[in-house]
Amino acid sequence: MHLSPRFGWFVATTAAVIAATGLCSSTAAAQTAGTATAARTNRIVLVVSSAGRDSGRTHPGFEMDELSQAWLVLTRNGYHVTIASPAGGAVVADAFDRTNDYNSAMLADAAAMTQLQATRRTASLKPADFDALMVIGGKGAMFDLPLDTALARFAGALHDRGGVVAAVCHGPAGLLRARTRDGRLLFAGRAVTGFTNEEETVFGKKWRAEYPFLLEDEARRAGARWEEAPLMMPHVAVDGRLVTGQNPFGTSVATEAVVRVLGKTPVARPRWKDEAAVYAAVELLALDADVAKRVLAAQSKTLQVDLIGLLGYYQLQTASDTADVQRAVTLMELAAPYMPAPEMSMGLATGYQRLGRTREARALATDVAARHKTHEREARALLASLPQ
Repeated sequence: MHLSPRFGWFVATTAAVIAATGLCSSTAAAQTAGTATAARTNRIVLVVSSAGRDSGRTHPGFEMDELSQAWLVLTRNGYHVTIASPAGGAVVADAFDRTNDYNSAMLADAAAMTQLQATRRTASLKPADFDALMVIGGKGAMFDLPLDTALARFAGALHDRGGVVAAVCHGPAGLLRARTRDGRLLFAGRAVTGFTNEEETVFGKKWRAEYPFLLEDEARRAGARWEEAPLMMPHVAVDGRLVTGQNPFGTSVATEAVVRVLGKTPVARPRWKDEAAVYAAVELLALDADVAKRVLAAQSKTLQVDLIGLLGYYQLQTASDTADVQRAVTLMELAAPYMPAPEMSMGLATGYQRLGRTREARALATDVAARHKTHEREARALLASLPQ
């Protein structure tokens, strides 16, 4: 996912964490392989938004980070992958990092690039031709996918015949109107996750006002049993043959969950660089503070430490209780020695202020005021708000 922080020292990335972290739920997962009775085709369709324009500047489209990870996981597990969209034809991704490991692999795949220039129309998809559907996210998904009645019909019919239906991030917006043969909404009574209201508050500011609805709100109205992890932490919900991922950081795990529900064991793979950082964030939070510092120090030269710090930075913005604030502060404290930026120092000072750690907040803000003219006013405002 392409994040847009107000400071320029971070290039946003995407990752996933598997169920071993405790961030993946499963309802009726043990019976999923047995419930799918239709003959297997070894074909899976990935659906993306057709709404993108000008790399997302004038209108958002789909997230290449998510498509790349899903494509690579599926093709490396032996599936033939079709890319489709509501309008068909060429589709436009939002701006993305072309040097990222999974994106560079996708860009080097001639078959994938050919499909992106000539996607199938969703209206042409037949349930009997596919084992699974996965709807890729990106803000564009909020605009055209909910209106795509062909996609909704296809998803419901595929599920009815024993196929797996999946989506990640904003992708569940394309499944909101899907119904099973008994007329029930596909999400009704099912465990579902997706891009949360909290995440929209931080990362959806440019387009949120133009959305027809917020995904979390609409999923709840459709009867979903909504699940979520803390802001931008990975979470995957598996409910029978319905698989959803909360945000881009759950893309690979959600895709591997689809493979498992189809009865296969995903092939072993190295973690993406940013994926390894998110694994580390989850694991470090479970350790004693001093142990966590030593573990991070040992990995700091090969790990994207800035991603760990930014998880904390953004989580603090929506933290609602002391436990949330403490988790965010812990991540920032771990990353701060490797991220000598005034934004990180001010984020940490704000966290200390909220925890009542006044002396530490004052020390950090005083240092920023003295050494960073661009942040002096912000630092002095925080100092003025601290009790004497």
